[in-house]
Amino acid sequence: MTNRLTDMLGIRYPIVQGGMQWVGYAEMAAAVSNAGGLGTLTALSQPDPDALSKEIARTREMTDAPFAVNLTVLPSINPPPYAEYVDAIVESGVKIVETAGQSPREFVETFKANDIRILHKCTQVRHALSAQKSGVDVISIDGFECAGHPGEKDIPNLLLVPLAVRALDIPVIASGGIGEGRGLAAAMAMGADGINMGTRFCATKEAPIHDNIKRALVEATEHDTRLIFRTMNNTARVLANAISDEVVATERREGGCEFKDIRHLVAGQRGKAALEAGEVDNGVITAGPVIGLIDDIPSCAELIERMMEEARRHLRDGLAALV
Repeated sequence: MTNRLTDMLGIRYPIVQGGMQWVGYAEMAAAVSNAGGLGTLTALSQPDPDALSKEIARTREMTDAPFAVNLTVLPSINPPPYAEYVDAIVESGVKIVETAGQSPREFVETFKANDIRILHKCTQVRHALSAQKSGVDVISIDGFECAGHPGEKDIPNLLLVPLAVRALDIPVIASGGIGEGRGLAAAMAMGADGINMGTRFCATKEAPIHDNIKRALVEATEHDTRLIFRTMNNTARVLANAISDEVVATERREGGCEFKDIRHLVAGQRGKAALEAGEVDNGVITAGPVIGLIDDIPSCAELIERMMEEARRHLRDGLAALV
C-alpha cells in the first residue's frame, strides 16, 4: 500500500507507532520498522541527550529501515534541555521526527536545515493549520479516542479526521481508537494518508513492558479507561486501575484538587516502575479505549501484516462491493 506518506517516509505500510513514554525504546521502534511501519523512539524516555544518542545507535543495530524520534514539548517549571535533545537527533542523522505538545516552531528551521521530516501531533484543526504554516510535513490528528492527551474539545476521529483532511494540504495521519485493519480502512476512507497506533503496539511480543501489563490490556474492555487531569485542563486518558480511580476521585472531591494533591500518584517514575514490574495497580498506565479490540499479543510483524490484509479486504471487498 503506497501513497504520499509512505513515499515521503520511505516505509512499506502507512502505519506509524506513536511516541510512548517508557515504551518507545529501541526494541519497540526496530520491531515496527522491520515490519514495514514507522517505529518511533521517545526522546524523553531517555534521561539525557547523550543517552538518546546511544539509543538511536542501538536502534540502528536492530534495523536498517527508517525510524523516527518523538520529542514532546510541554510547559514545565523545570523543562528538560529540549535544544540539546534536538542536537542529539540532528547529530545522530535521524531523518524523521514526531513532535507533540507545544508548537514545534522553534525547532522547525533546524530540522529543515538537516533534511528532517516533521510529523506533528494535534488535537484540533486550528493547531494543525498553524503547524502546517510553520513548515511541518505531516499532521497526526488525535481524536478523543486516543491514549495520552486527547485535548479538551472531545472531538472524535469520525469528525476530526475528515475536518483535518478538508483543511490541510499536507498528509494527515489518523490517531486514536485504531487497532485492527478495519480501523485502517476507515481512516483511508475518510481521506487519511495513514494511521498512528500506540496502545495496540503495547500488546505485542516486542513491547518492552511486563507481560502482566500486556495481559491487562488484553483482558480490559473499551470501558476500562479513565480521563484524569480534566479539572486542570490537561486531560490524559489512561488505563482504569487503583491509581487512576484515586486520581479521578480526588479531582471530584468537594473543595477541589491541586496538582500537589495527586503528584505522588501520577509521578512518571512510578508509572515507569509499574510498567517494568508488571504492577498494574501501582502507577499511571497510558491506554486508549481501543483496548476493547485487543484480544491477543502478536509480534509486530504479525500484527501489521494482519492489519494490512484486513484493510485491503475491507477496502476491496467491502467498500468496493457497495458501489
